[in-house]
Amino acid sequence: MTTLKPLPAGTAAPDFELKTTPDQSVCLHDFRGKNVVLAFYPADWSPVCSDQLALYQQLLPEFEKLNAEIMGISVDGIWSHIAFAQNRKIHFPLLADFNPRGAVASAYGVFDEARGTCGRALFVIDKDGVIAWSYLSPSGVNPGADGILDALEELHAKAAA
Repeated sequence: MTTLKPLPAGTAAPDFELKTTPDQSVCLHDFRGKNVVLAFYPADWSPVCSDQLALYQQLLPEFEKLNAEIMGISVDGIWSHIAFAQNRKIHFPLLADFNPRGAVASAYGVFDEARGTCGRALFVIDKDGVIAWSYLSPSGVNPGADGILDALEELHAKAAA
């Protein structure tokens, strides 16, 4: 069994470039100056992932108020992400950690080699590219958004001080 160890708070977030469409990529460093939420999830179309990402879609205005961008990451391919996002009306980027499979999830300590999927992990990255909070949820459990919102509110309070 693979033991997943998400990178802890205080660690510089590994930079990456992942595809969001066949001809568009997203680079983490392009978001410097904003807080970023990375939601690693096992698979498009699974019931828990569908509920989790739908919740984050509902919370987009809250994330925006807290100067945060959210991105979902799984090892599914871009075509699966596109169909899933359209079907579930998700309007934030879903990134394909597809080739090489799980490379970004591995860099964050959350690639489950035994299953060949990302663990269900959350990272809040501050405007300077440092992990402010991380959490690994059991695969079958929706982690919700309380931890994300608490971490973002703390960053927002620090920025306002």
